[in-house]
Amino acid sequence: MNEIIKRTIENLEKNNMETHFLKAKEDVVPLIDSIIKPNSTVFIGGSVTLTETGVIEYLKTGKHKFYDRNNPNLTDEGVTDILVKTYGGDVFLCSSNAVTEEGELYNVDGRANRISAIAYGPKKVIIVVGTNKIVKNLDEAVKRVKTISAPLNCKRLDCRTYCFEKGHCMDMEGGMGKGCNSAARICRHYLVSSKQDQKGRITVIIVDEKLGY
Repeated sequence: MNEIIKRTIENLEKNNMETHFLKAKEDVVPLIDSIIKPNSTVFIGGSVTLTETGVIEYLKTGKHKFYDRNNPNLTDEGVTDILVKTYGGDVFLCSSNAVTEEGELYNVDGRANRISAIAYGPKKVIIVVGTNKIVKNLDEAVKRVKTISAPLNCKRLDCRTYCFEKGHCMDMEGGMGKGCNSAARICRHYLVSSKQDQKGRITVIIVDEKLGY
């Protein structure tokens, strides 16, 4: 473990977030299995990382009551119903757009369902990130979203924004909330998670690999 990762973990724990460091993505599911109690109600946010680490497939095994918002058989109303139920759930899993060395989580959403669940509601929040998402501070976190997370997620979701076309935000100097006026814009809601009042409610799993966007 290098000094940057060590400092990040120490500061996350100072901010009352339980933190685990894993060497490989194959180690994620066994750890999550040890954390989540059987028959828990489990919800997820949109996350490439959860797919890459095998977490989504694990949740489909039937060990827990998994509300899969990505089920292709769901209607729009069915998806909305799951998003609302999330706030009363036992466990919410997602990734983070950036983790600062100062022990902060930085996340940007289109509909705010992910960041609102991180902030309040589910009894337990588990966030899985690769070391590629560690940045020095919040300024670097904002830059990471504008140059990496948002453009790649717009490509994944086929949102035809400026960053979809150019690979970066049209406003790199104007702060976190500045950007395009496209109806397809996915950067609408912003959350910085620092010192937590409920110690251990948020667990951060850092994997020593490049994962997600």
